[in-house]
Amino acid sequence: MAEQTQGAVPLSAVIADAAHGVALALRGEGDPYALSRVLRQGDALALAAIRVLGADALAPYALDHRAVRGGEDDTTVVREALAAYPPGTDASEVSVWSYRGLIEASHAFLPSGADHWPQAPQAGAAWVTNDPWPKLSHRVSQLAALALPGLAPTLADGLAARSDDLARGFVRAVRRRDWLQAAGLGRWLARLPESPPSLGLDAGLAFIRQMSGGDARVTLHVAAAQRFYGRGW
Repeated sequence: MAEQTQGAVPLSAVIADAAHGVALALRGEGDPYALSRVLRQGDALALAAIRVLGADALAPYALDHRAVRGGEDDTTVVREALAAYPPGTDASEVSVWSYRGLIEASHAFLPSGADHWPQAPQAGAAWVTNDPWPKLSHRVSQLAALALPGLAPTLADGLAARSDDLARGFVRAVRRRDWLQAAGLGRWLARLPESPPSLGLDAGLAFIRQMSGGDARVTLHVAAAQRFYGRGW
C-alpha cells in the first residue's frame, strides 16, 4: 500500500475495525452484523481490508441470528473487493486460497448464492503434505479464516493428517509470543477432528487472548474457535 498521508487512516486500522466488528458479532454482542456497517463508508482501503480478512468478513453470516439477512450492500461490497484484488499469475498459494475462501463463503453465506460470482481459482495443496512443520504452520495460520464450518473441505482433510505438526507450531508460536500465528493455528486445531489432548488447547486459546493486548484479529480467531467449535474459555 502507498505511504499514508498526514491524517489518513492506515490499512491496519481499517482491518482492525472490521475484525473487531466480526468478533463482536461472533460473541453475540452489538447489533446484528452487516459488513457494510463496520467498514468506514467511502474508505478506499475498505476493499483491501475485506481481501485481508477473507472469508472472516462473512463469518457472522454463518450465525443466522447475528447477521442481517438480505444484505445486498454486503453482497455488493464483497463483489467489489473480489474484482479489485484478484490474485495475479505470480500470487502465493496463500493468496489464492484466501481468495477462493472468500468466494466459497459468499456462495455459502450470502443471500445471492452462487450467481454472478467470480470462478474460484484452482489452489495447489501439495504443500499440505510436503511442507516441513514450521513452514506449514506459517501458511496455515495465514489461512485461519478458512477454518469456518464447511469451507475448504479438501484442505481440512489434508490438515487433519498433520494435526500433530500444527500442534508443534502452536506451541512454538506461543513460546515466541507470536499471538496472531498462535491464534490462527489454535483456530484450525479447534476445527480439526483431533488435536493432541496434552496440548491444552482451551487454556492455550484463553492465554493467547489475554496476552495479545486486545489485538482485533487475535480476538476474532479466538471468538470463532469458541463460537463454532466450543474451544477456549
